Amino acid sequence: MKKILSILCMTALVVAVTSCQSDDDFTESIFDTSTPAVDNTAATAPFDQWLYDNFVVPYNTEIQYKFNFPATKLEYQLTPTDYHKAQWLAHFIKYLFYEVYAKYAGDEFLKKYAPRIFHFIGSSSYSPTTGTEELGYASGGVKITLIGCNGLKMWTPTNPYSASDMELLNKDQFHTMHHEFSHILHQTKSYPVTFGQVTPGDYDARTWQERDSVLSHSLGYITQYASSAIFEDFVETLSCTITDTDCRWMYTIIDACANGGVKAGDKERIYALIDSLGIQDLDTPGKPWNKFKILKETSKTQDSEEEVTRFVPSFHQADAQNQNNELDQDKQKTLKYEDVKSFTSFRDYLDNWVEIDQSATSKGMNAILKKLEIAGKWYTDEWGLHLFDIRREVRERQNNINTYAKDNVTIYPYQ
Repeated sequence: MKKILSILCMTALVVAVTSCQSDDDFTESIFDTSTPAVDNTAATAPFDQWLYDNFVVPYNTEIQYKFNFPATKLEYQLTPTDYHKAQWLAHFIKYLFYEVYAKYAGDEFLKKYAPRIFHFIGSSSYSPTTGTEELGYASGGVKITLIGCNGLKMWTPTNPYSASDMELLNKDQFHTMHHEFSHILHQTKSYPVTFGQVTPGDYDARTWQERDSVLSHSLGYITQYASSAIFEDFVETLSCTITDTDCRWMYTIIDACANGGVKAGDKERIYALIDSLGIQDLDTPGKPWNKFKILKETSKTQDSEEEVTRFVPSFHQADAQNQNNELDQDKQKTLKYEDVKSFTSFRDYLDNWVEIDQSATSKGMNAILKKLEIAGKWYTDEWGLHLFDIRREVRERQNNINTYAKDNVTIYPYQ
């Protein structure tokens, strides 16, 4: 970080001069102070200067877009990020991340708590042992590495960003950024112990990836990965609140209500949550959450006579089947599905089909509601931020992304 190094060097120089009293007149420094912050002879100099002006100066943050081999995970075969795609991603980080937090928390908040380094890697990163894809990681609360950056779409006036493009950007980069930034925040000010007490017995660090979406949501986790550990659950709750689309949130709610876990009063709280999420077209005909079936899934393995049943929304049937096919080839699990009821209205599903769970255990939507309440309160009490305000700001900017790209982004060629 050139700005940090410059400050340290100047501090050391002042100390040296102050502690060395002499009658001699100093005419010039013995150190080379002529090296500029940006190498103007480099082929990438215009973009490097833009990064310096927009990240280093205001936030003391460095964007490492050139391949930094020693900083990568050596067990993977990785490739650099395309130069032009790195520029688009840097612009989006400025507009959709830094400017959002600066608006609600101020530049000083970002100078103090934002990552010092963003490291871009072009290729994807797959684990041969778990079969999962790593989308990014944080290092010691200082650096966030974003992986698969070459999958980013490059905007053009004739090929603007669509809603699906924005969803992919969220999934691959911005969910990861908010996830890892939330780690930095909770490592600075610890999350409440009550969060881990909501679903204490179902975390599984070893085989979380074997849970499909229906099971994860039914247990009270907002994603599969959230069920791996309490601290991952905490940051996933924050990140998904900020970045998940309306459809993704509605699917999560439907899943989490299908197999119990809705307590007295929760239905009213679910409608309040939908309103807080900004889902304004809840009753619009044709929306995927207003046209689905509930299926009864029956499964049985070859080495067991016991049948296991659960309810699966039709939009997740294929996911459930694929997950079982991948994980249970040796067990030869058989699955059967039968229609239970078709819905043309989410309200009909929630108000008339979902039953009140009388058990003492918190799971499903009741657990998700509790976790949202705890995480949101911590976000406000410790940081002065309001979770749904951040979501609202991010969504407004995402909806305006094409105008921003047209009016504010300059992509520099190699000089």
